[in-house]
Amino acid sequence: MANVSRRTVLGSALAAGAAAVVGPEIATAAPAGPSVPLTGHDPIEVRWLDRAAPAALAAGVTWGVPWPRGALPGDQRFALTTDSGTAVPVQTWPTAWWPDGTVKWTAHAVGGDVPQADAFRLAPGSPATGTHRITVRERPGLVTVDTGVIQVAFGGHGNKVVRSVRRGHQIIAHSGRLVASRQDRPDTDGTSPARHESFTGSVDRVEVEQDGPVRAVIKVTGKHRHGNREWLPFVLRFSLFAGSDGIRLVHTFFWDGDEDRDFLTGLGVRFTVPMRGELYDRHIRLGDSGGGVLSEAVRGITGLRRDPGHAVRQAQIAGRALPDPSTWDQRVTSRLHWIPAWGDYSLSQLTANGYEIRKRTGQGHTWIRSDGGQRAAGLGYVGTPSGGLAFGMRNFWQLHPTELEITGAAGDDAETTVWMWSPRAEAMDLRFYHDGMGQDTYPEQLDALEITYEDYEPGFGTPYGVGRTTELMFWALAATPDAARFAELAAATAAPPLLASSPEHNHEAGVFGSWAPVDRSTPAKAQIEDRLEAIHRYHREQVEQRSWYGFWDYGDVMHSYDRDRHQWRYDVGGYAWDNSELSPDLWLWYHYLRTGDATAFRFAEAMTRHTSEVDQYHLGQWKGLGTRHGVLHWADSAKQVRISNANYRRFYYFLTGDERTGDILHELIDSDRTYLVLNATRKIDGSTGPYDPDPAALPMSKTTDWSAVAGAWLTEWERGGDPRARERLLASARSIAALPNGWAQAGGTYNLRTARFNPETEPTVSVGSLSSVFGLIEVMTEFLELVDEPEVEAKWVQFCRLYNSPREDQIAETGFSWGNQNLRQAYSRATAYAAHKLDDDALGARAWQELRTGHAGYPDDHEWASRRVEPPFVLRAIDEADFSSNASSQYGLAAVQCLALVGEHL
Repeated sequence: MANVSRRTVLGSALAAGAAAVVGPEIATAAPAGPSVPLTGHDPIEVRWLDRAAPAALAAGVTWGVPWPRGALPGDQRFALTTDSGTAVPVQTWPTAWWPDGTVKWTAHAVGGDVPQADAFRLAPGSPATGTHRITVRERPGLVTVDTGVIQVAFGGHGNKVVRSVRRGHQIIAHSGRLVASRQDRPDTDGTSPARHESFTGSVDRVEVEQDGPVRAVIKVTGKHRHGNREWLPFVLRFSLFAGSDGIRLVHTFFWDGDEDRDFLTGLGVRFTVPMRGELYDRHIRLGDSGGGVLSEAVRGITGLRRDPGHAVRQAQIAGRALPDPSTWDQRVTSRLHWIPAWGDYSLSQLTANGYEIRKRTGQGHTWIRSDGGQRAAGLGYVGTPSGGLAFGMRNFWQLHPTELEITGAAGDDAETTVWMWSPRAEAMDLRFYHDGMGQDTYPEQLDALEITYEDYEPGFGTPYGVGRTTELMFWALAATPDAARFAELAAATAAPPLLASSPEHNHEAGVFGSWAPVDRSTPAKAQIEDRLEAIHRYHREQVEQRSWYGFWDYGDVMHSYDRDRHQWRYDVGGYAWDNSELSPDLWLWYHYLRTGDATAFRFAEAMTRHTSEVDQYHLGQWKGLGTRHGVLHWADSAKQVRISNANYRRFYYFLTGDERTGDILHELIDSDRTYLVLNATRKIDGSTGPYDPDPAALPMSKTTDWSAVAGAWLTEWERGGDPRARERLLASARSIAALPNGWAQAGGTYNLRTARFNPETEPTVSVGSLSSVFGLIEVMTEFLELVDEPEVEAKWVQFCRLYNSPREDQIAETGFSWGNQNLRQAYSRATAYAAHKLDDDALGARAWQELRTGHAGYPDDHEWASRRVEPPFVLRAIDEADFSSNASSQYGLAAVQCLALVGEHL
């Protein structure tokens, strides 16, 4: 591990002394008001992502909308109406501002009583006042939120995160808590019996991040504790909405265990639900992803040898209170005590393709199989006709092994648990997948890299500090839902409805750089659009065909394909999980922006949730760094900011207002300090001793590294955070532009205190093909649209123009040939950018020629279609194509930007 002796000489470059700048609701004050007249903005349409009004919401809806520079003041209020003119209460808060102080992004929330409508109109104005209003009350050690329908009390300490959930005077649930368990040995090695321990989440802090009138957000932080041990830190965000009986929970935990002795056997959220009334009036609901519902009672009165009567049976099936037993057939009434009471239920989804439902009468007795299926909806319910709790998890089968459990429903209190890691599964095993194979020295590790593409180093393949975020839903219902209503709630849990502005509006707002909505106006453009759709569809469908699911894996895709095995190279070192290599995150988000397609959004969303948590360290010495692609997401020894890249996260944050993603973006504003911790070039320069960096001369690249850091500063600046983010962004960009050859200048060092690259007078050149394929082109496009920096722009445009230029042009302007550069197709978008800025038709034509030639990508004559491969040549029928994640990502980005910048030259 690195031994850093100088890193204590510097405080955090941004965080030290800075004001608290975290979620969007409590960001620092907006920039000063605009100095030019505002242009205003007409009402815009926002529609449901799935194009039709949902039957149920996941408590409420939160979404983001961009606005053009100079249009609206930084504190603009908004009104929302249906297409028919019905006013809808809406809560608005800014999440980003333009440099002139006008609002750039707003987030909006509507509550549980939003009218049924396929579309809404959002316009500057005063929001309507609703029938219900969120109220938040803070007292020492207790925060209570009232939605107008339910009241939820959060504890400020102890292990009861949620003290109670009330509906009127009735407690629907109480003692909401986190549970976890571990054992000290794996299940798979055939060793001696394991020792088990159970842990309960303990609250350290409760914060009110947002307090209405439509939406309240309560943030809870703490750790799991047992005896003297505390571990598995967590961050919980509970969102509650006016007029709703739903509670949305975004649950994040961080792994800080020892992978050789800590094997997690369970991780869940548990509530106690009071059970009232007779056993035959206590109901269970569990759902299938196809919309089916298992409806049962703790004591069933259907299917008996004697019939209690049609009305009685139908009431139990519907979940209504049964008539007085004196009105039943007395041959049943007199024998009710002989009917078993099934108080415990379990739905376990241990793989992506199979779940089992079992039940038992109680502890100490066997489980019997009730039913099973392929994929569960992820929602359960226990309660009575007078109320109960629905509880569930989004991406339930995708994030297996999961479980919904109900125990004690035959007693005074039932307990419901959403297991994010089911105790019925094998214990979580996070050990490294090989023993090092003798790679003890840098020369051996570099030699192994030549065959498996894995950059191995002992001690570096650790999961310590990675995290996982999961979305859960709870409903405090007034009565047992019938099957149809339960299916609606299950659908909202699995795919929470979302409102979105159109691709046309988002493009006109001028956000996210160079892109434009889908354009099929000419045959040539239609051909490019067909290809973009083909590669997106292929990778999206590979997720299902290859079953890229599971707790740690869902959201990522594989890197490269093995045609001989008809298999992605899941077991070949650096060719396995992609871990954001060459920016698939960017590609997927731009595809959504252009199409507005719901499937595209959820594909990109799953990747952002995965790569921002699993592929990035949030604790420990590598906090702020991500891990290069590999067989395990944390396996490779290359820990890099190009993977923890803020440029990949900001789309999801601005489009949804998601506070957890906002946390991650804020974490990264000091990611330049990671160069005090780890020497990224240690194997190249042969450094084997303690790493003792000079903070005034750090090794940090001006391209791959700087682009990730610049994206974090850009986002912090836009969000109204610490003003030093803007200062450091400008200082660093100016210092690069001041170098003789700018972004192409070889070597050089970075001064952490000043955020400047140290000056050089001698022209040199060192340009790598990866330099601009981790967000540099995209972040520079956005940055230069925000500032007036002609020297910076000129140097950047020169870099873009020269990358694919003839070497004589490179030599003439920089003194050196840039070498035989790779990824020329990817850099066609750099040429297009230069063509656009210089208004150079020849460059525009050259950009399209570079895209069509397809160097290190997909040439015009590439086979764009997939082929079906059937058993016995494969395990099951699959589609196969000559696509890789690297090439698809870079082709997608290049084609999108060429269409936007030089489309007229196609």
